[in-house]
Amino acid sequence: MLAALWSASWADANLSCMPATPLLDELRAALGGTAVLTDPDLLRMHQRDEADLCAAGTPLVVVRPRDTAGVVAVVRAAARHGVPVVPQGARTGLAGAANAVDGAVVLSTSAMDAILEIDPVSRLAVVQPGVVNATLAGAVRREGLYYPPDPGSWESSTIGGNVATNAGGMCCVKYGVTTEYVLGLEVVLATGEVLRTGRRTAKGVAGYDLTRLFVGSEGTLGIITEVTLALRPAPEESLTLVAVFDSTADAGTAVAGIAAQGLSPSLLELLDRTHLEAIEAYQPMGLRTDAEALLLAAADTGPRAAEDLARLEKICEAAGASEVYVATDAVEAAALLQARRLAHPAMEAFAARSYPEGNGGLVIDDVAVPRGALAALLDGVARIAAECDVPIGVVGHAGDGNMHPNIVVDRADPASLERGRRAFDEIMRLGLELGGTCTGEHGVGLLKREWLAREIGPVGVRVHHAIKAALDPDGLFNPGKVL
Repeated sequence: MLAALWSASWADANLSCMPATPLLDELRAALGGTAVLTDPDLLRMHQRDEADLCAAGTPLVVVRPRDTAGVVAVVRAAARHGVPVVPQGARTGLAGAANAVDGAVVLSTSAMDAILEIDPVSRLAVVQPGVVNATLAGAVRREGLYYPPDPGSWESSTIGGNVATNAGGMCCVKYGVTTEYVLGLEVVLATGEVLRTGRRTAKGVAGYDLTRLFVGSEGTLGIITEVTLALRPAPEESLTLVAVFDSTADAGTAVAGIAAQGLSPSLLELLDRTHLEAIEAYQPMGLRTDAEALLLAAADTGPRAAEDLARLEKICEAAGASEVYVATDAVEAAALLQARRLAHPAMEAFAARSYPEGNGGLVIDDVAVPRGALAALLDGVARIAAECDVPIGVVGHAGDGNMHPNIVVDRADPASLERGRRAFDEIMRLGLELGGTCTGEHGVGLLKREWLAREIGPVGVRVHHAIKAALDPDGLFNPGKVL
């Protein structure tokens, strides 16, 4: 399982200068020379996203169109020459969905970064795909509005990438994932035609829901060039607490109790001991590194926030929390949230320290299970780590059952890679057995193609292939991803 990915070489490809070709000439004529990049160092930079141990090829060229017309020109030129097109945003993905293939045109949306409209009356924003999540959040906040999806990489990840992978984040326990906020899209199809989907109205059920078809399609069906997003009124300042547990399973029990009592915290995150230690080593913040698990919860329901937080505190104590601490002000609450956002870079640093000569690799899983099965998942991951003799740290969005087991491997040691691969497969198998899914928010990309096929079954695979064939009959959009 996944052997082709894990056994791939991570040595740099031969990035000798590419010769001029008719395709490059067409791209330069359409976009201008500064938007067509063939420098070997730039090609190397655009080979992959942040998924470790996933194969990546060397693109022929990286293009940076500034508008929909530029994307149309790129797609049509690539189609005429039979060259695949791999769309990329900020390359913060964790499943290899943005990894290049040899000889491809990498279409970067980084230059398409305009917020085209913010409409406070209709509570919507229209943006190009290269707009950074945090930039949009700040812009709408100044209008008294709120864009809830906030992936951990929100300060660098783009709206186009968030839409392409249907990203989640820390507030999705209450507010939902990206798809809940996408009202409409502008998409360039494989033919070079421009399709508009969705609506600007609060309601609308005309025709098939093509918008949701493209959300989460990871660039395999079309290139997103414009997004219309729903916004909410800005919530009141949230109250935050931390609960410390002597076992991850007890923390999972607390999460189930919170759901059973009908509470809707705006944030409910879990960090295990491995992550607490990694964060403290990376950026000391005074976290309890002697705890087996920490739950970070917040409530933002205005006058009810204090009452909700008190109920959360009682549930955590009943589940076995050894300590519950309530943040005293917004500054302290922001510091706790920042600790959670540091989980990924801290674990990357932990992996680098764990093995000599920078050979530490990190495979980030993304399994989601029903809330009632969270304790079983956490117990199972601990068992798998012991059985496979591989370090695994667990962090994630406990409130909706979406956890990220981080498997640490030695890239230079085939035995370590094999143990990590086996742990990955066992976690995937456990998640499905518990009634879950192979990916809650990171997408399928290269990493989980085989597990997607298991999850959706032969009929689901056939339908996926039929949709792909209808929209991209030559298979030029992001080949090898998803299925």
